[in-house]
Parts: sequence; C-alpha cells; structure tokens
Amino acid sequence: MATRSVLLALVVLDLLFYVPPGRSGPNAYIQKIFASCWRLHGTCRPKCLKKEQYHILCDTTRLCCVNPKHLPILTGK
Repeated sequence: MATRSVLLALVVLDLLFYVPPGRSGPNAYIQKIFASCWRLHGTCRPKCLKKEQYHILCDTTRLCCVNPKHLPILTGK
C-alpha cells in the first residue's frame, strides 16, 4: 500500500516538473524570467536597442538593457 503511494507521488512530481519544449528552445515564460534583469524591467542582450540604456551586467557577455524610465534616479556627484 505504501509502495503504491510513493510511486504515485513520484509520477505526479515527474509530471509537474515536465516542461514541453517549444519551437525555439525552452518555454517562452521560463525563458523570459531567466533573461530578465533589473527587477524584471530589463532584458539581457549582447547589445542594447536604441531606446534602451545599459545599466548592469547580466553575465560576462550580455548587458542588462533597461528603458530609461525604469532606471533609478542618480543623486550626488
């Protein structure tokens, strides 16, 4: 009886962690979460768009590109 419950729990957990592959790689929602930066307002890219500004580094090769209205206000010198 206990063995059946453990097996059922393992099957349910396996189904919960399964993410079907999308057409272009990982799930779009998961990819957006991991590619975001600066409080989910920025996007990690190799090069920022014209309307965006570089704020911090995501890793060694990508920049955190943020819309200027979401950047913090700098004070002092």
